[in-house]
Amino acid sequence: MTTPQTLIEAVRQLADPDVCLDLMVTMRWPDGVTCPTCGSKEVRFIRTRRIWECKTKHTKRQFSVKVGTIFEDSPIALDKWLIGMWLIANAKNGISSYELAKDLGVTQTTAWFMLQRIRLAMQDDGIGPFSGKVEVDETFIGGKARFMHKAKRTETIIGTGGMGKTAVMGLLERHGSDEEASRVRTKVVADRRRKSLSSEVRKHVVSGSEVFTDALKSYDDLGIDYVHQVIDHAESYVKGQIHTNGIENFWSLLKRAIRGTYVSVEPFHLFRYLDEETFRFNTRETNDGDRFQTVARGVSGKRLTYAQLIGATNTTPA
Repeated sequence: MTTPQTLIEAVRQLADPDVCLDLMVTMRWPDGVTCPTCGSKEVRFIRTRRIWECKTKHTKRQFSVKVGTIFEDSPIALDKWLIGMWLIANAKNGISSYELAKDLGVTQTTAWFMLQRIRLAMQDDGIGPFSGKVEVDETFIGGKARFMHKAKRTETIIGTGGMGKTAVMGLLERHGSDEEASRVRTKVVADRRRKSLSSEVRKHVVSGSEVFTDALKSYDDLGIDYVHQVIDHAESYVKGQIHTNGIENFWSLLKRAIRGTYVSVEPFHLFRYLDEETFRFNTRETNDGDRFQTVARGVSGKRLTYAQLIGATNTTPA
C-alpha cells in the first residue's frame, strides 16, 4: 500500500480500518505475519475478528496486530492511534494532550497516555556511537522563578543556578558533509559533576574524536581519550570551529516546545519529552511521510502501562 505523505492523505486513508490494519502489518511484519509468542509463521487470519491464530498449540495462540506493541491492551482504534502518531511526529513544536484530545475525540487523560506511548516509539535504540567532531553541553529544565507564585518560588528555589531544576546532557555529532545532517543524543543526568558527564561522553563517543565543550571543570579529563577543545564563554562563544552552538541551538528548540506547548513537564517524565525532541531533530531532513513511517516501525517490542507511567501498581487508564 502507499504510505500517506500529507496530513489530508493520512486522514483519508487511515479512516479505513482495513488500511490501518494493512499498514501496521506491513510495518511490523514486512516478511509475513509471525506469532509474537513462538515466532511461527504458520498462522491463519480470522477475518471476522481481525485477529490471527497460530497453528502451533500454546498459550496466547490468538493475537492481534496490537500485541507486543505500544498499542497492546488499548481499546482505542488504530485510526486514532495512527492519526495521533502522524500529528506528534510532524508537529514542529509538539502537540499538547488537550489539543490531541480535541482532535481525536478522546479524553485528555487518554490523549496524554497515548502521547507518552508514542514518545516511547520515538526512542532510537539503534543510533550508533558518535565520532568526528562532537559538541557536548548540559542545561537545566524547569520553570522560571519569575513565573512562579511566591509560595511556590520560596519552596522550589533554594539556591542559585540550577537549584530546583533537572539537569540534562546533550551530545551533538556535527555533519561530515553537506549531504549529512548533524544528530543529537540526550539524557537526564543526576548533576553536572564529572562522574555524571564524562562517563556519558566515553560511553557514546568514539575514542580519538574531537570533543568541544565549554569551560566547565567536569570536562577537564576528556583530553585523556579525545582531542578536547574548550570554548570559555566568559571570553567568547566562537573561535573558528571551537564552539557549542549546535547543541545550544537544540536546547533552544527543546525549551521552546516545553514552554510554548507543554508548559509544565514533571522531572519524572522529562526523558520522554527529550526522546520526542531528539527524534524531531534527527529526522528534520526527512518528509512527513517518512517521519510517520519511522515512528510506526518503532511501535513493536515496546510496552508502557498506565501504572508504569504514573508510578503506581494497580491503576488502569481512564
